[in-house]
Amino acid sequence: MLKFWDMPEDYSVLDQPEVLSLIFCPRKNVSVPPPGSSDHVILVGKDISIACRLYSRSLDSPSILYFHGNGEVISDYDYIAPLFNQLNINLFVAEYRGYGASQGEPGFSTMISDAAIIFQSFIKMVNQEHYSGPVFVMGRSLGSISALEIAYHYQNQIKGLIIESGFGSIIKLLLHLDFPIGFLNFKDTESPNLSKIRFVTIPTLIIHGERDTIIPRSEAQTLFENSAAENKHLVIIPGADHNDIMQVGLENYLKAIKEFVCF
Repeated sequence: MLKFWDMPEDYSVLDQPEVLSLIFCPRKNVSVPPPGSSDHVILVGKDISIACRLYSRSLDSPSILYFHGNGEVISDYDYIAPLFNQLNINLFVAEYRGYGASQGEPGFSTMISDAAIIFQSFIKMVNQEHYSGPVFVMGRSLGSISALEIAYHYQNQIKGLIIESGFGSIIKLLLHLDFPIGFLNFKDTESPNLSKIRFVTIPTLIIHGERDTIIPRSEAQTLFENSAAENKHLVIIPGADHNDIMQVGLENYLKAIKEFVCF
């Protein structure tokens, strides 16, 4: 009997236009990196590059590879990254195809395959530039897919996983968004997130807004309960929705990340 990790990963059913238009909300944006940050370009396919931005604190600080939400671009983090830097954390934010200054068109399958290339390039950069602190991977909302893909395949190379406003089941998410899933013929009723987190044993932090109206907090509970990590933490931010989680619960949000990354 095949184990999950032996099975071919084929999510092409989710690459149908009707699904992609709901999952991805790309917007183009080209910006100059603020002082203290630097832009990096990662080639993920023929003539297709992904834009990334490094907000560096120090060479011996912990580093987080970060995948953002479906309506965001890296320049949005010009205002958020300093908060991570204040925690003594380097933040490396990666785009998706078709977002910001990145080339190509967004897709579910390519987002997953690109994650490995981005991670390998990130590790190469960390080593070449002599960053010596531990490495973490973090995904917000849609970015939880990329983060879990990396944690599942490369957990021996990272210190911990952080999921913020993530989801366990993509079918439940589509249903919550009133998407007619009947025509998809999606045989696996779970998303790759739920399947993979069952095999991720590295320390895991899950953060979610109490009043999230896009991805219900029950999804965070499902991820937490299915996590194989012995060292795992679930932090619910009181009163927070999906897109105001940092504004509403900034102190609790940053405290959770600091305690997890700097333990």
